[in-house]
Amino acid sequence: MLTFEDLTGLFIKAARDLGLVAHPESWLNTRSLEREFTCTCHTGSCDDVEQQSSCVVSFSWGVLDTALSTDGPAGVCEFFHEVEQDCAHLHTSAIPPLILDLSYTLVLHGVAPSEETLLSLAQMLKLQASEQSRRTIETRPGVSMILRDNRLYPDVLTLQQRVEIPIWHPLGMRGLHEDQPVPGKSILLQVEDGGLEQIVLPDDPQPEEWLPGVLVEVCQDIMQVLAALETAVCPNTSDRP
Repeated sequence: MLTFEDLTGLFIKAARDLGLVAHPESWLNTRSLEREFTCTCHTGSCDDVEQQSSCVVSFSWGVLDTALSTDGPAGVCEFFHEVEQDCAHLHTSAIPPLILDLSYTLVLHGVAPSEETLLSLAQMLKLQASEQSRRTIETRPGVSMILRDNRLYPDVLTLQQRVEIPIWHPLGMRGLHEDQPVPGKSILLQVEDGGLEQIVLPDDPQPEEWLPGVLVEVCQDIMQVLAALETAVCPNTSDRP
């Protein structure tokens, strides 16, 4: 069993144990009834956070996740109808993974690289961040602009990453790219007429056993990407307006 509070607690603990400063927030979306979580992470002192790179981690926890965490695999079946042992809902691996959105920012503080330097910097940052990230499946660099003296200047260097965690997949993280059907375990039970009937048991992904290690790796990736941001920007932003 895994709850929203368990997941957020595991992430915050992993971040702080590795030396990340974490500022978590959570709330209930009254329209979708989803639990939403965001956590700003950075290294160093909070007083100097505006001078450093930072990362905002966010995800949503929906009603299906709540049903699964409360009732296990049978919660999927109960979400649609009464539980039947041979129902495909009990054995499906086609449940969407939990999506973690990672948004990195680094304020340039008036530094204005040329267009060529900025493009080279974005490409290098994407490469470095991708190489340092074991869990991310997508990396998109960007730049936010500011209007000053009737001209547009680069203001904030950004990087968007996406992490998929298949919490409820029967194979756990090994099932992230699993395309083949997952056979369920079965037992033989004696029925009233004395015969034997094969009963297929629901799959049990047990995320509480492997998720803490995965979140530690996600936080390690965040630390390395934050360092890559600082390293990539410093030697490449010598131009000023």
